[in-house]
Amino acid sequence: MADPKPEETFKVIDRRHFTEQGDLRQEVVEQEKREEEAAAKKAATTQAKTPAKTPPSPPAAAKTATPAPGSQIIGGGPAPADAAEETTEAAGGTQESSHSFQMLIDFLTRNAAAMLGGMADPRTGQAFVDLEGAREVIDMLDALREKTRGNLSKADDDLLIEVLGSLKLTFMEISKAATEAMAKKAGQKK
Repeated sequence: MADPKPEETFKVIDRRHFTEQGDLRQEVVEQEKREEEAAAKKAATTQAKTPAKTPPSPPAAAKTATPAPGSQIIGGGPAPADAAEETTEAAGGTQESSHSFQMLIDFLTRNAAAMLGGMADPRTGQAFVDLEGAREVIDMLDALREKTRGNLSKADDDLLIEVLGSLKLTFMEISKAATEAMAKKAGQKK
């Protein structure tokens, strides 16, 4: 006879940051304090490791991913592993590549490519082209590049430039082909 399987249980943890009245939960306040203390310890150890010649720059300390008390994002904010990616290094002033940023760029690029005929309509099987929608997504990527200029790592900036160039070239080619097809149709109707 088979051994009885131990009963599997699970624990439900309430991770909401606010109470029903809209106040911050006590656990969240305590967690923020622990995160601030950990960040302060990390900053102290980093300062102790840096050479005496190079004082740490204040902007690097100001750009940490830990939110200020009372300004916690409802989604929970970045995980401790992500916080290291989003901070600048005090010694070199360089930034690490951000996986989340690359995922955002990938998401927007896929949407633009789909609107440029890169994906068939599931109902008809025909390529779906939405030039206006593609233009808007490309404009969003342009705005993102403009607003993040100087704040991205080299890899993230290169990715954004490459994606924008490729999408703009594809947009121009498809737009030109669509214009020619419409002109040809108009010429046949006469």
